[in-house]
Amino acid sequence: MTRLFNEPAAFADEMIEGFVASHGRWVKRVSGGVVRNTQSTPDTVALVIGGGSGHYPAFAGLVGQGLAHGAAMGNLFASPSAQQVYNVAKAANNGAGVLLGYGNYAGDVLHFSQAQERLRAQGIDCRSIAVTDDVSSAPLTERAKRRGIAGDLTVFKVAAAAAEAGYSMDQTVEIAERANDRTRSFGVAFTGCTLPGADHPLFSVPHGRMAVGMGIHGEPGIGETDIPTADQLAGLLVARLLTEIPEDRDGAPSPGAGDSTRRRVVPILNGLGSVKYEELFVVYRRVAQLLADAGLEAVDPQVGELVTSFDMAGTSLTLFWLDGELESLWKAPADAPAFRRGAVTAAALEAGDGSELADVELSIPVATAESRAGAVRVLAALGAAKAVVDANADELGRIDAIAGDGDHGIGMERGVRAAVDAATDAVARGAGAATTLHIAGDAWADKAGGTSGALWGMALRAVGDALSDSGAPDAGAVASGVAQAAAAIMEFGKAKPGDKTLVDVLVPFRDALAAGVADGLSLDGAWGTAAGVAEQAAEDTARLLPLLGRARPHAEKSLGTPDAGAVSMALIVRAIHNTLVKEKA
Repeated sequence: MTRLFNEPAAFADEMIEGFVASHGRWVKRVSGGVVRNTQSTPDTVALVIGGGSGHYPAFAGLVGQGLAHGAAMGNLFASPSAQQVYNVAKAANNGAGVLLGYGNYAGDVLHFSQAQERLRAQGIDCRSIAVTDDVSSAPLTERAKRRGIAGDLTVFKVAAAAAEAGYSMDQTVEIAERANDRTRSFGVAFTGCTLPGADHPLFSVPHGRMAVGMGIHGEPGIGETDIPTADQLAGLLVARLLTEIPEDRDGAPSPGAGDSTRRRVVPILNGLGSVKYEELFVVYRRVAQLLADAGLEAVDPQVGELVTSFDMAGTSLTLFWLDGELESLWKAPADAPAFRRGAVTAAALEAGDGSELADVELSIPVATAESRAGAVRVLAALGAAKAVVDANADELGRIDAIAGDGDHGIGMERGVRAAVDAATDAVARGAGAATTLHIAGDAWADKAGGTSGALWGMALRAVGDALSDSGAPDAGAVASGVAQAAAAIMEFGKAKPGDKTLVDVLVPFRDALAAGVADGLSLDGAWGTAAGVAEQAAEDTARLLPLLGRARPHAEKSLGTPDAGAVSMALIVRAIHNTLVKEKA
């Protein structure tokens, strides 16, 4: 368990503060994360990486000369928000564009993609690389669906070295994609991990058993076995990875022994948090023997903690298949808090270099009295959402942990609390209904992170777009806003009805609300009918298999349990209906 913390909700911020205080030679804090505290070459590509906190040295420990230019740091096990990614990228930009690097998780994809669009709209060349090295998370035929684990290191290192060497954006992206194509990882766990303040782990492994194919967020493995000996574990890891030797770029299979270029690999034996280095060395001893027996030459092996999962007991093996250029870039000098090699000379940044990005207070547009009254109703609805989320956070986490990472309740709490705080401030400053929803949506997305944060932020903004600051919200405008929210979420998140997501509640709720309004019902009447439809739809997700998100690799485990995102949406729309009824009374 995690023993040393103050207020659990403040853990990530306090961790970042302490990290920067102890590693000021390498990094400085900016809004959203950290950037280099050393001078970078002007007019070169900047690599900005990121993800949730709880995985150190990933991601902040990889910021420094020869490695990343910045890291966007989300809350515990939650992707950074689009605003955080944008802020860090703006601070890190050297004038030749920004390459964003992250693990292939739904929340990271959503937030980094939003930041990328925003940067491009400002004329900054921005590209992305989503790491997909975990062989257990999807079959080879669906490699694009695989998640990123310890293979992040190989992709980030060679991309950063290419940028440092002056490669163009196109060349840097090609190198990053090639490294990703040639990286494979496979891992196991003996215990789950426990977040600060929690009294039980996100998942558990029976005593004396080992979960095979675990993820770095506590996602349950794809199977279990008895705990093997160190040599037996090495055999399991190596054997699985050697079933997927990457092809050459022309599609030809890997040549046989004797082609040293194609058969040189970087092995990375990664500890996930509480497996001792000495244990890892014992395992690696056998890994090295097995690689040699297979005709492979191990180049620059890495053994230690590189991508962790809080206090999880587990390990993963990564094989990075080299070619001449990749090997040169992998061996290039680097100087970051958690990864150093060779000689690097880097001048410190001068004070006041302009990279600090402070949060700016938004101006509030003028609103009519009718719209300001509508904003008060919006705040009441958000307050009801907060109350119901707080009351059900533990249960939402339990449902989510059955096939996912168990953090849905925590993420929803962070998001709705931030939305209420932001809306309270906006209403106090005279905001109308539209502006209040926009500000609340941005706060939800920024503080919650993760997939749910992005989607709920998008939903609130869409409803705000359908309202205005010049008139009172009416049933037709609200129904139109809900329809726009559903369209935006399905377009951006790529989910559709039947995928076992919140969309399975949102779509029938949208349709029922629109039908009620069209039939002439009042907002509270139409919303109440639609809330009943939403509750039934949430229950019905228990019969579905997840086709998207972290639960997808463990689809069968979720059968019989409703989707956590669907349940939280049904709870919230019912809570909002209760406020509408009270208001009418």
